[in-house]
Amino acid sequence: MKPIIDHIQITVKNLEIAEAFYDKLMPVLGFDLAKKSKGTVQAHEFDVVEYFHPLLIFGINSPRKAFKNDIIHRRKPGALHHLAFKAESREAVDRLYPQIKATGATIVDPPKFYPQHGESYYALFFKDTEGIKYEIVFEERGTG
Repeated sequence: MKPIIDHIQITVKNLEIAEAFYDKLMPVLGFDLAKKSKGTVQAHEFDVVEYFHPLLIFGINSPRKAFKNDIIHRRKPGALHHLAFKAESREAVDRLYPQIKATGATIVDPPKFYPQHGESYYALFFKDTEGIKYEIVFEERGTG
């Protein structure tokens, strides 16, 4: 098996607010809004908005009513710490930076080298409107 991710679903606090943000972010990341879909999963009590790309489906889900007032924190057990999207070059990270800022994302750390993660680790870190952390990264890795 190859470790390729088929889809990711992230639970957000407010689906309407999150959808407005992700409608701006996902095209920057290469997703086509014409392929976006919405639905309800009755059996699990959530609504979902999914963004389709040939390599990945990215979904945002509404929370269960019992959890709708919980605070999002990436260090809670079971929580997503952050999600990193791979860029094809350092220049691509730099090019995406103003586009990410324009979505209303909170920039945590601007594009630069982060040697604590690796000698050639070049990244941009940001959070969505609810505080979920993301990264755009380019790193030259050996093949072995």
